[in-house]
Amino acid sequence: MTAVSNPPVTRELLQSWADASPFIRFCRMEVSMVDADQGVVEMKMPLLAELARDPEARQFHGGPIASFIDTAGDFAVALMAGGGVPTINFRVDYLRPSGGAYLVARATARRVGRTVGVADVDVFDDQGRLTAVGRGCYSSQVG
Repeated sequence: MTAVSNPPVTRELLQSWADASPFIRFCRMEVSMVDADQGVVEMKMPLLAELARDPEARQFHGGPIASFIDTAGDFAVALMAGGGVPTINFRVDYLRPSGGAYLVARATARRVGRTVGVADVDVFDDQGRLTAVGRGCYSSQVG
């Protein structure tokens, strides 16, 4: 039996995964940068009316921020693992209200072992201010 090798995980492949997910596509999450050598993925998410805390606020609700962190962390581990990986768990710390036209998530794979990968994610508003941080744990076994 020969082993099946997966194609390299690129920005385009990650974006195709994002576009294939109805929820991620709805949130209009975009993979803006990939650095495979450093295990870093950057993503951008615009403030849509459906993602706002309330109709009057130009601030994101915490739920979409958490989803953004989970997705970016997952993609950073997938980049290093060589394919899609499921979430085991993750946490979020909200540091300040996340407002503005968009958010940027910078996810860094800290360790990707045989069975588990860990990624840290920083979320910035459109003025470059750190608004939330997260850490995710993902299965690194690519199926």
